[in-house]
Amino acid sequence: MMPRHRVLFVLVLAAIACCALGGFVNEAPNRLVSGQPIMLWQADTGLSVGLAILAAALLALSIRGPAIAALIVGTAGLLLLVAAAGHMATSLTAGAPPAARVSLGWAFWASGFCLAMSVVDALQRMRAGYLRVLATALVIVGAIVALVFTGTFDALSIAREYVARRGEFAAELVRHCMLVAIAVLLAVVIGAPLGLYVSRRPQRSSGIFGALNLLQTIPSVALFGILIAPLSALGVGGIGAVPAIIALVLYSLLPVVRNTEAGIVGVDPGVIDAARGMGLTSAQILWRIELPLGLPVFLAGLRIVTVQAIGLTIVAALIGAGGLGSFVFQGIGQYAIDLVLLGALPTIGLALAADFVLSLLAAFFERSRA
Repeated sequence: MMPRHRVLFVLVLAAIACCALGGFVNEAPNRLVSGQPIMLWQADTGLSVGLAILAAALLALSIRGPAIAALIVGTAGLLLLVAAAGHMATSLTAGAPPAARVSLGWAFWASGFCLAMSVVDALQRMRAGYLRVLATALVIVGAIVALVFTGTFDALSIAREYVARRGEFAAELVRHCMLVAIAVLLAVVIGAPLGLYVSRRPQRSSGIFGALNLLQTIPSVALFGILIAPLSALGVGGIGAVPAIIALVLYSLLPVVRNTEAGIVGVDPGVIDAARGMGLTSAQILWRIELPLGLPVFLAGLRIVTVQAIGLTIVAALIGAGGLGSFVFQGIGQYAIDLVLLGALPTIGLALAADFVLSLLAAFFERSRA
């Protein structure tokens, strides 16, 4: 029988193949070597049996079954997969030397991605609204947080790297968020009025967008380096937070300006004419009509800017700006992959969270406008 939902079918088969053939975790004598891959079915845990049952259920649902059932089973499979990694690490490190490490293998990441996409596929087939999407995300995140507090992941190498740098991690996470928040705020303060100006003076758009597009072509490391000399000449430190924020603002201007202009220009001219017929001034039309109706498009630009800034702030650690990128480059210098992940994974989490929240806001305002 041919599967009715082929995307789900392929995702589940890929997850099964990864778990069956690839290293789910890697066991190493210390943090500096890659170690020996250990497959999921080799571990002494009943969770692998549970995962096999859930995978079989998902295969059956791909042939015939409601999307809500696929959502529930896919979410359960994803959470069980995460829990299995923690339990495998605990069992493998029991009685091992203190320097021994267990890190996550490629099969964990690949199968986890497939199961996460199966959840997304189920939500799309259900045409889930933002409240149901939010509820699903809260369930997954809440369950993982609960596993963290119960010590499920304490034996994993990345958890040990975190424990060794707990105070430093909190400070760098706050610094990373502050750099992003300041850069995005300045980009909006500068870019939104510029986008409004372009919408009122379209003949000036080619020059402004040309300059902003040129900034986007400069590699991030090169731009950080270019700013060192002029800022030092002005008496401002050429390294640290200031050049990082300036570079992030320059990179963020194009999406803010373009989406602000698109949101204003995209308002139905008939609505503007009706507002003028009611006696509204240009300022009243801007604040009561154009900005509210163009807000979803503006939020789409803000979403791009925020995710981009969160990622680029990693590179800013090269010029002493701090943030989570400091762990990434320390890990690269020490050949310690889990130290790299200690900086990379929270950055990915921040980007996904920002994208998710801003997407929900855009959907909410879009629905309110409709």
